[in-house]
Amino acid sequence: MTEVSSLTGRLLVATPALADPNFDRAVVLLLDHDEEGSLGVVLNRPTPVGVGDILASWAELTGEPDVVFQGGPVSLDSALGVAVIPGDEGPLGWRRVYGAIGLVDLETPPELLAAALGSLRIFAGYAGWGPGQLEAELSQGAWYVVDSEPGDVSSPRPESLWRAVLRRQRSELAMIATYPDDPSLN
Repeated sequence: MTEVSSLTGRLLVATPALADPNFDRAVVLLLDHDEEGSLGVVLNRPTPVGVGDILASWAELTGEPDVVFQGGPVSLDSALGVAVIPGDEGPLGWRRVYGAIGLVDLETPPELLAAALGSLRIFAGYAGWGPGQLEAELSQGAWYVVDSEPGDVSSPRPESLWRAVLRRQRSELAMIATYPDDPSLN
């Protein structure tokens, strides 16, 4: 088996050709990527469900929009907290994934993390790939792989994140941001 170069902390941006409706114009933050597979959350799928409706104790700590995001099609009945915590040391209940981005243990009392949090998002479910599955999708051209920025996790306008991430690229990818939602209407 060939060695897998880790993409942990990077973004997968769906290409316009990606046909899976679960990932249409999706921006996925990879939280784990190794030879055993990959796991990430879709950053731009807000739901109408308020964080306070399911995790009341965390509601005050989430940013706008203060709703639960659909992190992907796997395990929709489970919740993941992704937070940005600046600095070198994170508080108890937070595990660094990449840079300032990390996972929150939602069983931890929120007051232990409140002072340190830069931003927090709650995700229902996640996106997952088995060994070699993501690499196959990448070789088929289903995803663009780009660097993440801490602000991507807490974008106040998640519906425009796909275009915003592409627009900031210093390559031909910036042009893809102008790709129409429905090319047949051109």
